Amino acid sequence: MPATPPLPLLKRVPPGAWPGVPWIFGTLFAIRAFFHLPFMPVELFPPTADGWALIACGGVLAPAGCALLSRRPLSGLGLLVVGTYAVTLGLNGLTLGLIHYGAIDIAVGWIAASFSRRRSLPALVLAIAVLPFYQLTRTGLGRPLLFTYTTDQGTWRGWMTMGLTAVVAWLIGNSVRQNRAYTERLSTQAATQAVTAERLRIAREMHDTVAHSIGIIALQAGAAARVTTTQPEAAREAMRAVEHEGRETLAGLRRMLVALRAADSGVPGVATGLGDLDRLAATTTAAGVRVEVCRRGEPRQLPPDIDLSAFRIVQESVTNVVRHAGTRACRVTLDYREDELALEVTDDGRGHGTVTDTGFGLAGMRERVALLHGEFTAEPRPEGGFRVAARLPVPAVVAR
Repeated sequence: MPATPPLPLLKRVPPGAWPGVPWIFGTLFAIRAFFHLPFMPVELFPPTADGWALIACGGVLAPAGCALLSRRPLSGLGLLVVGTYAVTLGLNGLTLGLIHYGAIDIAVGWIAASFSRRRSLPALVLAIAVLPFYQLTRTGLGRPLLFTYTTDQGTWRGWMTMGLTAVVAWLIGNSVRQNRAYTERLSTQAATQAVTAERLRIAREMHDTVAHSIGIIALQAGAAARVTTTQPEAAREAMRAVEHEGRETLAGLRRMLVALRAADSGVPGVATGLGDLDRLAATTTAAGVRVEVCRRGEPRQLPPDIDLSAFRIVQESVTNVVRHAGTRACRVTLDYREDELALEVTDDGRGHGTVTDTGFGLAGMRERVALLHGEFTAEPRPEGGFRVAARLPVPAVVAR
C-alpha cells in the first residue's frame, strides 16, 4: 500500500499560527516606541503601570486563544478578542489597531471555513461587537474621544471599515467551507457510482460465465436422460461432457476471482477474450448445437475491454441460441475492420417475433456495447431465426 503523501506546506502550519503571528507582530509594533530604540519614534505618553499590566495580560490571553482555536473555536476567538481588548486599552488606543483586528479577521475566516454556519456566525457577531464595546469602555473610564461621531470621519467610519473586513473574512471562509463540502459530496457520489458499476460488472461476468455453462449442462443432461436405457454409451458420453463443462465453469469462476483480486492489488490477472472463441464453439458443438465461426479481415490484438466484451456478447448470444432458439446450428461472424470490430450471431430457430428478454442477456449485451460507444441490434430475421449484431469502435492507435 503506497505511503500517504505529505500535506502541503501551508496545511502543516497549525491553525492558531495564522492569527497568532500577525497579532504578536501588531503588539510589538505598537509598543516599539516606548523602548527608545534607534530610528524609532518616541511616544510622549507611555502606558502607566496598570497599562503595562493590561498589555501583559493581553499578551498571554491572545496567544492562548489562538492555540485553542482548533479545539474550541468560539472560546479561542473569545480569548483572542479579550487579549486584543486588554492590549488596546493598556495602550490607551482610540480603537483597535488594524493589525490586531486583522488577526481577528483571520480567526473568523478560519472558523467559517472549518465549522458550520451555526458556529461561525456567533464568531462574526463577536468580532464586530468588540468595536463599539471598546468605545463604551473608554467612555465609562472618562477617557477623551478625540474623534467626533460623524459619518464622514472618526470612530464610526473606522468601525464600518473594520466591520466590513470581518464580514468579508467570514464570507470567504464560508465559501471555502461550501466548496469543500460540495467537492466531498462529488467524491462520495463518484465513489458510490464506481462501486455500483463494479457490482454491475461482476454481475455481468458471473451471468455470462455461468449462464452459458448451465445451458450446455442442461442440454447434455437432457440428452443423457433420453438415451440412458437405449444408448448407455451415448448417455455416459453426455454425462462426461456435463462433468467437463462443470469443471470448466468452476475454472472460469476461479479465473474471474483471481482477476478481481489481482485488479484489487494492482497485479495483472487472467482475462477471457476472443482467443477462447474456438473453445466455446467446440464445447457448444459437442453439446448438440453446431457453432460455425467465420473471421473476416485481419485478426489482431484488441484492447482488453473490447476483447472481453466481444467474447461475452458472442457467449451470451450462443447461450440464448442453446436455451431458446430450438435449432441445431448458429453462425458467428467476426469482421476486423480498420477502425471497428463488427460481430454477428445468427440462427435459423424460432426467434421470429417470439423472443422475449426476461433476464440479463440482451440488456447486459446492450449495456456493454453502450459503455464502449458502439452500436447494438438484436431482432428477429425476416427469413426466420434471430440476429444479434454489434459494432465496437477500436481506438486508432490499436487499429493501426
